[in-house]
Amino acid sequence: MGTKKKRMFRLTISEKSRDVFGKVLEILGSYNPHTKVVQAKADRINYWLSKGAAMSPSVNNVLVKNKIVTGNLIKGPKVTKKEVKPELKPVETAKIAETEPATQS
Repeated sequence: MGTKKKRMFRLTISEKSRDVFGKVLEILGSYNPHTKVVQAKADRINYWLSKGAAMSPSVNNVLVKNKIVTGNLIKGPKVTKKEVKPELKPVETAKIAETEPATQS
């Protein structure tokens, strides 16, 4: 939701088997990351949580920080930079010792 440089997010409930961008069961609120404003229907969120719905770590942290839901903050998966490959060094070539031709006597 929102424009290209001013993103906004909706808090929605949907079935796990459905498309993320498809139909939703209910819109529970919205979140503006620029102003950090959360508009949420706390009673409906608690209702769905009592029915067994689960939240993503990001949504959980936003709702806990704004005291809409009680609980602990959840750490999401750690995002790391791609490992930098070490530079390949040229392999030193072994010097073959020059030998004198064998003489037959």
